[in-house]
Amino acid sequence: MAFEVTPRQGIVVWLYSMKQIKQLRRFGIIYYSSRKMKYVYLYVDQAIAEQTLQQLKKLHFVKRAEVSHRPELDMNFGDRVGKLDDFETSNRETNETRVLLTTQDLRKENKI
Repeated sequence: MAFEVTPRQGIVVWLYSMKQIKQLRRFGIIYYSSRKMKYVYLYVDQAIAEQTLQQLKKLHFVKRAEVSHRPELDMNFGDRVGKLDDFETSNRETNETRVLLTTQDLRKENKI
């Protein structure tokens, strides 16, 4: 008996009122809800995500609903960490070579 992870998809649902949060439980697992910003983040099975999204959009208390883009992002940052440090050091070197001219320097060079 092997454990299988079912792929899930996040859906962000903006609501007109937070009174209907309990009704959203039948569509998936409520992961987070913000009362101040009036949105709910819920997880559904990836196989039925589009169908669930269409059902959510039809509800009268839903302002808008959209699929999360997190599965599309590459979350492996191991090879990028060193590149970021190289970029920052090269940026510092170019910034140090820049010289800011004052108005007195510009007057001496007759540019003003």
